Amino acid sequence: MAADPTLAQLRAQIDAIDDRILDLLNQRARCAQQVAETKTRSGEDDCFYRPEREAEVLRRVAANNPGPLSREAVVRFFREVMSECLALEKPLAVAFLGPEGTFTQQAAYKHFGHAVQAVPLPAIDEIFRAVESGNCQFGVVPVENSTEGVITHTLDSFVQSPLLIAGEVVLRIHHNLLSRLDDFTLVRKVYSHQQSLAQCRAWLDRYLPGAERIAVSSNAEAAHLASGTPDSAAIAGEVAAGLYDLGILERNIEDDPNNTTRFLVIGRNPVGPTGCDKTSLLVSTRNYPGALYNTLEPFARFQLSMSKIESRPSRRGAWDYVFFIDVEGHRDDHPLAEALKELEKDVSMLKILGSYPRAVG
Repeated sequence: MAADPTLAQLRAQIDAIDDRILDLLNQRARCAQQVAETKTRSGEDDCFYRPEREAEVLRRVAANNPGPLSREAVVRFFREVMSECLALEKPLAVAFLGPEGTFTQQAAYKHFGHAVQAVPLPAIDEIFRAVESGNCQFGVVPVENSTEGVITHTLDSFVQSPLLIAGEVVLRIHHNLLSRLDDFTLVRKVYSHQQSLAQCRAWLDRYLPGAERIAVSSNAEAAHLASGTPDSAAIAGEVAAGLYDLGILERNIEDDPNNTTRFLVIGRNPVGPTGCDKTSLLVSTRNYPGALYNTLEPFARFQLSMSKIESRPSRRGAWDYVFFIDVEGHRDDHPLAEALKELEKDVSMLKILGSYPRAVG
């Protein structure tokens, strides 16, 4: 009967595996550089990032993962590998809703990896302008929260913008109590965005009922203030703790453990199909009985699942509305292409905001 391996033998085995992983990683990086050279010779040099290709790679490795590593861990690892390889080809500039340390920055890193030039901008419309002008290849904007609803500034920006949706990010929002104090019972002021204060109300009522709650423009700003204010703390994400040299006194203090925010990735170019896609539409209907029914009927007839509908004032006249619709499938898929042809006959305006891979990981 063979003896169990010793600790030294196991460590030697791990070292040998690490060397093989390192060699394979650099082989992959060299292949990525060759891809860039091939694309450059063919005249393609603006942006080497392809959302559909990345989504396919991540889904394939997640499906082929035998464990014991979790699906999420494998996706996170390969996303960072692809991010570093892409940076060798040509670094991406990605605009996000700043300042640094926001959940939007966290969403940008989740989607693109950390090897990007993350550009903080103070407003959603400035993110759209940065991508439209070409100063950034992509932008990341919040679009809806599971407890607070839609972000209207993002929806309204699509009405006039020529940009397309290139992807989506679904981020579980975990609020942490950050401070330079060692004990949360010493906290006398709590800084955070108004929504975050509301989302942590029950925890604050229970554990810090006497602390003053101060609403500020962002959770990143809250972390900045807490870093320089005695007896204070901030409610913010984990990224902000590292940026502003704060300790995490308590993790996950949000009242709803399922609190989730969806973000959209915006860019200038259409995205090809992956077989697991979503399409977002902007629709304006004529004002007659049954108009909305006729708008939605083609989706049911072609057995297409509609995951979202939201109305917004069109700003073209009083009581005139546009509808934002998310439907499963890619615009090039036959059922959706046929449904869109039918839809176009019964609406006054149809704008396809983009077909893009559904969120991975």
